Amino acid sequence: MLKGLSPLLSPELLSVLCRMGHGDEIVLADAHFPGETFGKRVIRADGLKVADLIDAILPVFELDSYVDSPLVMMAAVSGDKLDPKVEKGYRASVDRHAPKTPAIARIDRFAFYDRAKDAFAVVMTSETAKYGNIILKKGVTPC
Repeated sequence: MLKGLSPLLSPELLSVLCRMGHGDEIVLADAHFPGETFGKRVIRADGLKVADLIDAILPVFELDSYVDSPLVMMAAVSGDKLDPKVEKGYRASVDRHAPKTPAIARIDRFAFYDRAKDAFAVVMTSETAKYGNIILKKGVTPC
């Protein structure tokens, strides 16, 4: 165990976060996401919810300040409704660590899948909220 790090960060996840470069993306996926289909690297985070994982990651992970939105979620498919509590919970986690981060962007389901294919890694959680996936884009650690 290391001091100052959340116990939710597994050695594998810490390694991936460290190996990511500026502009690389990581998907924090809900339990329904086809991570093995789209992910180059898939990390299991069974038993964890996405908001809790955001709280664990952001103290050691700089979000990209050179893009309009370093946080991206999937937009609802026509006929579906989003539960606003999901994004609100994620945003609360973000605001604890990076309150100046721009609003979370929403993109079409298939555009999200395309981004996931190009992501550095996909973290499969036990999140059961519908449309509970989020992409984090890594930035440059300030001096």
